[in-house]
Amino acid sequence: MSQELDSVIRQVQEGHTQAYAFIVRNFQNQIFAYCWRLLGNRQEAEDAVQDILVKAFENIHMYKPKVSFSSWLYKVAYHHCLNLIRRKKLQQRFTFGLLQKDLTSRSAAQEVESQLFSEPLSKALAKLTLEERNLLVLRIFQEKPFAEIAEILDKKEENVKKKFARTKLKLKGMMIAWEEENQCVSYKHLMKTKV
Repeated sequence: MSQELDSVIRQVQEGHTQAYAFIVRNFQNQIFAYCWRLLGNRQEAEDAVQDILVKAFENIHMYKPKVSFSSWLYKVAYHHCLNLIRRKKLQQRFTFGLLQKDLTSRSAAQEVESQLFSEPLSKALAKLTLEERNLLVLRIFQEKPFAEIAEILDKKEENVKKKFARTKLKLKGMMIAWEEENQCVSYKHLMKTKV
């Protein structure tokens, strides 16, 4: 696919816009899964993929084959998701306390989300920094090699490996703590309900 992809990229850069459909077909599912893991919301991820693919199309003339196209596209996706998360946090500051979520009803998408992302994993991922979460998503869920992750993050491969090892330990610690806490809560609840 590498030679075919290189050919398609050159065609798009030369103005043959129809060739971009090949890139969309080959990358949209990967980028969607990546965005969903980073953003934690299916609808936001779907919207993000559309924006990212448009942004990549508009800026494809800036792509240079020094790095793999996949790395370049993931970098575009990472920065787009980072901006979305920052914007969302800013909006939450302004609306904090004004709106209450209805916790009693869950949409079908929320049900699917909860099945795809286990509760301890989702809670632990949410507590990580965006950089840590991105690193885990790229390595574990997207199965990217450390060399490509280093390209995406503009870091040295050795630094990426060290950060990944520390982040993995941090995540494991959070999940163990969550499980222990819930076992204690369940036991306390059981003791209260016993007659």
